[in-house]
Amino acid sequence: MSMMSSSCSQNDRVIKGKIIAVCTSRKKGTPKSVVDSGFLEEGFGLKGDAHGGDWHRQVSLLSWEQIETMKAKGLEVSSGSFAENFTTRDFDLGSVRVGDRLLIGESIVLEITQIGKECHTRCAIYHKVGECIMPEQGVFAKVIRGGHVEAGDPIDLMRD
Repeated sequence: MSMMSSSCSQNDRVIKGKIIAVCTSRKKGTPKSVVDSGFLEEGFGLKGDAHGGDWHRQVSLLSWEQIETMKAKGLEVSSGSFAENFTTRDFDLGSVRVGDRLLIGESIVLEITQIGKECHTRCAIYHKVGECIMPEQGVFAKVIRGGHVEAGDPIDLMRD
């Protein structure tokens, strides 16, 4: 019988997953296109993306597992269909809280600013796929420390 340590240091990575897609669009409220990689600018967001700017929702994240639930309903959706910048896999976005920080790769840091969003009107995504999961499942963040990001990069929750 082996004994496992139950103590964790401040630098331990609590939740591990990965970015499986980086997505951008030139216009808000529309599905995003998957790109090979991108650059996150501190205080702005994903370079070239319509949602970038000096505000609290610079980037958005959605889990592949949530997209799969929509596929199971018969919708033809994939990464970017819900206008998320980053599609994650094996990362429990449902466990993050406002104020939490995420580490992407070795140096990018995002701070969670909002969970879900209110949709006042039906966006192009809703009209295209019949339902939008971002109001309940989307996670929004601002860029604290930027850098190069691409599919396959690890994403971890940084919590004391």
